[in-house]
Amino acid sequence: MTNKWKKLILCLAIPLATGGVATLLSMKGIQQYEQMRHAPFSPPEWVFPVVWTILYLMMGYASYRVLTSDADAGQIHKALQVYGIQLALNFLWPLLFFGLEMYLTAFIVLLALWVAIFLTIRAFGDIDELAADLLLPYIVWVTFAGYLNVGAYLLN
Repeated sequence: MTNKWKKLILCLAIPLATGGVATLLSMKGIQQYEQMRHAPFSPPEWVFPVVWTILYLMMGYASYRVLTSDADAGQIHKALQVYGIQLALNFLWPLLFFGLEMYLTAFIVLLALWVAIFLTIRAFGDIDELAADLLLPYIVWVTFAGYLNVGAYLLN
């Protein structure tokens, strides 16, 4: 297996593992979420794992494009640091929302996540335009998740 394939697999595995571990740690709360009152336009529960899996794969491929680009090593490092911060916030959000049922705190973390995604898009865009574009559905989904999060906070 070539080094590029190893990097691609690692870049895809990191966000998938981040989401997978957060889901496992939050499973009881995720099951309770189904019983909660939801904001209008809430999608059915099966949509969430499908969308998140696609988004994690897009994030991973975007990070791979940045990692393997010909950009300055310092610029790549900074972009991947911001990416890492948004992944950490992405990991933290379900623990707060589902695991601890701290809906307002989770929303504040979600706002920080949105900012981190925006900064990641900018940093990736300075290196690779497609990498930045791959994150646009992610920021849209997190915006929608913010709406759902506020709905959960207000309705439950």
